[in-house]
Amino acid sequence: VQLQASGGGLVQAGGSLRLSCTHSRRTLSSYHKAWFRQAPGKDREFVARISRGTGDAFYADSVKGRFTVSRDIAKHTLYLQMNSLKPEDTAVYYCAADMEATRDPSKFRYWGQGTQVTVSS
Repeated sequence: VQLQASGGGLVQAGGSLRLSCTHSRRTLSSYHKAWFRQAPGKDREFVARISRGTGDAFYADSVKGRFTVSRDIAKHTLYLQMNSLKPEDTAVYYCAADMEATRDPSKFRYWGQGTQVTVSS
């Protein structure tokens, strides 16, 4: 396993969680990183990504203004700070890495195992 996500849990609507994703290969530090999520019965969807060089962040419209993606290069860790959580944010969240800057999950080569986020109303 090259990526490991953690930090999920059960939270009430309006609450916050911070997800972490650590990677074991130093070379993955030079990859684009992203977060995706998948709710039951739905396709995996893009949440946020961070560019490998500039660290520029990009978000899905559904989370813009509520979620923040960041990284700690020295710790080989990617974060997703999730605020003002809504029940519709309930999903398994995955971190991913690839050399290509994209929002298409099918293009990502490396994946974490996923962490469950459940938001109660």
